[in-house]
Amino acid sequence: MDKTSWHVLSNGEYLTASSKLSMALDEADAVLIGVGAGMAAADGFTYAGPRFTQNFPDFIEKYRWLDMFQASVFEFENLNEEWAFFSRFVDLNYMSQPLGESYIRLKELLEGRNYHIITSNADNAFEKAGFDKNKVFDVQGKYNLLQCSKGCTPKRYNNEELMKDMIDRQRGMKVPDDLIPYCKECDAPMELNRRNHTDWMVEDEQFFSDQKLFHNFLDSYTDKKLLILELGCGYMAPQVIKHPFQQLAENRQNALYMTVNLKDYRIPPAVRKRSIWLQEDIRTLLENVQKEQQIIKMKTYETEQ
Repeated sequence: MDKTSWHVLSNGEYLTASSKLSMALDEADAVLIGVGAGMAAADGFTYAGPRFTQNFPDFIEKYRWLDMFQASVFEFENLNEEWAFFSRFVDLNYMSQPLGESYIRLKELLEGRNYHIITSNADNAFEKAGFDKNKVFDVQGKYNLLQCSKGCTPKRYNNEELMKDMIDRQRGMKVPDDLIPYCKECDAPMELNRRNHTDWMVEDEQFFSDQKLFHNFLDSYTDKKLLILELGCGYMAPQVIKHPFQQLAENRQNALYMTVNLKDYRIPPAVRKRSIWLQEDIRTLLENVQKEQQIIKMKTYETEQ
């Protein structure tokens, strides 16, 4: 039997998706948010379609890639070509990525609430939206950082000026030899700070500090109503957010697991009774929740007058 009942579960059968999320936010003592690629895609930051074809026509013509996911794991002929691609990739998906409206709405919805975010996206969306950096854990790395490809040192290095130089000086899908970064410790090639297919990446002091803040948040609300909210998390890397979130929901009987995704992903039987799947576009959903919250605040204000 559940230690804590959620009104949104017992009374939410006929509510709209936005009302369910709005009610859950108001009921929760704390909110744990997991953000995946679907959140970025909802704001148009996709890895396929025109955004991909317009920025990499030369590479697509040569290699017939289908999207940036395929391109980002491609084995290039040489480092000159590899960095010609990745410099443009970092600019598109980090340095020049616009401010996402959904991130602004999420930030406004979380104001005054106890929350923490873990994201598998390595872009700068939360930074641009002005989130408290101590409440966001970039578990999969960050595109504006470099790491030694051999992991010889637990250090990460900012790459933004280097990426700009690479974009300016690349010719024929290649950057000059003098711009190719090598590790100062072991002379191995440098690479973007991101978790690879073996689930490895360089994790420095800042990473572990962010990780500690994340775990401290979880420990602070062990016996409280915790809303575990997934926004656009799929099965490209379920071991990062989806599976841990489901396990957390199973272990905490006072937690509510809510997943927002257009695709229907399996929810383990152990947590189904405390789960809500919202088959909604994230951008539209957050916009509607924001409107509902504004109405609630207005009614509360009028009642108190």
